[in-house]
Amino acid sequence: MADSARQANPGGRGDLTQGHIGKTLLAFALPTLISSILQSLNGTVNAIWIGRFLGESALAATSNSNMIMFLLMAFVFGFGMASTVLVGQAFGRRDVDGARRVIGTAIGSFVFVAAAIGVLGWVFSPVLLKVLATPADAAPLALAYLRVIFIAMPAILILVLLMMGMRGAGDAMTPLWFMMVAVIFDSGLNPVFILGLGPAPRLGIAGSATATVIANYAALIGLIIYMYVRDLPLRLKGRELKYLVPDRAILKTIIIKGIPMGLQMIVISASALALIGLVNREGVDTTAAFGVVMQLWSYLQMPAMALGAAVSAMVAQNIGAGRWDRVGSITRSGIVQALAITGVLVVLLAVADRPALALFLGGHSPALPIARHIQLLATWSFLLMGTTMVIFGTVRANGAVVGPLIILAIGLWPVRLGFAFGAYPWLKADALWLSFPVSSFANISMAIAFYLHGGWKKARMEVRHAPMDQQECVEEALAEAEPGGRLNPAG
Repeated sequence: MADSARQANPGGRGDLTQGHIGKTLLAFALPTLISSILQSLNGTVNAIWIGRFLGESALAATSNSNMIMFLLMAFVFGFGMASTVLVGQAFGRRDVDGARRVIGTAIGSFVFVAAAIGVLGWVFSPVLLKVLATPADAAPLALAYLRVIFIAMPAILILVLLMMGMRGAGDAMTPLWFMMVAVIFDSGLNPVFILGLGPAPRLGIAGSATATVIANYAALIGLIIYMYVRDLPLRLKGRELKYLVPDRAILKTIIIKGIPMGLQMIVISASALALIGLVNREGVDTTAAFGVVMQLWSYLQMPAMALGAAVSAMVAQNIGAGRWDRVGSITRSGIVQALAITGVLVVLLAVADRPALALFLGGHSPALPIARHIQLLATWSFLLMGTTMVIFGTVRANGAVVGPLIILAIGLWPVRLGFAFGAYPWLKADALWLSFPVSSFANISMAIAFYLHGGWKKARMEVRHAPMDQQECVEEALAEAEPGGRLNPAG
């Protein structure tokens, strides 16, 4: 391979094997956490507009539609993470050309999948909503919203994939700036198209989805232009444009390594879809209340998710450097930080739950007391979830993917849904809310047992330097690696 392809990592960042563990971990997790907060804030602001302008039925409609969106995001997450790892490993080898081959293959192959999702989603939206048992009062609104949202899905999925690849290249700030662009456009245009302000048409609930379409296509186009104007490392030009034709070896690696991570997210989202199907049977007010609580819960889970990703990358780099002496300390530091940050948020929500929920529902909504009751019974369980996510981040960093997948599958399906069904005859709707702490206890118990007694430490991830060409190098370097295993810092 030409020497010109082996450029230094432009950011000069990437070493998570040195320095104070706690400070390094928190600094590494912060950019991802901010991006996650912005995503949640976007959904929250949009829900406020819809709830206050269009009422409980519209809010219930978006709750059902957003669950479908989350399932699709789970689908792309695994492949995005695999691409991120491939890009990160290439940058770790100072192989910028290899990183461009990876991002070219990822985008070139996934753009057709994203387009197909948009088209098929539009056609089968009525079927999807029927499967979710969407309440009759909310079904027409949900269909109007969901069909427009599927127009936005290609842009959303490609934008996420591209941003994940850039984080693998050590660039967290560019994704963060363009996440801000999407949030500002989406949140700002929601009331414009819902109410028909100025020259904009009055579209009602479809106006909220229209704002999402404009915001994400604007952010995607802006990001691509910015990459070329600033000549960022992952831009493709000249002969490199042929990298958009998928490389079969790289694509095979992305698929094989992405499936386990994607399945974990799909297990989570599918369990949530099954649960919301049960919630829908409780009526529109309960569905709206649960949708609002889920908006607030999205903030509670963000620190754990960000710290889990940071722990995974940090542990992986230390394992690669032979620094097993730091792995336990990293895990403990991640757990402490997750408990501290999540604990503060849980307490704040417990103290200010009524005004927080009233932002969406209004002070006199019949859904408000239901939402407060749900929050009281289940919110504290996110403390347990945070610890579980950090432990999973550690074991996945050494290639242990099947264990976390099995644990989640057991905890979220037979345990959570089994409890919800089994306890419903005597607890009624409370069985649905209490299923969250029950499943969280099961997950954390199994995760701790797996961490302490599992064989995850035996799965060494080693890079073999024998391959003759760049493509073989990418394939073999990741043959035993786990998504998240060799990430460069995202900030």
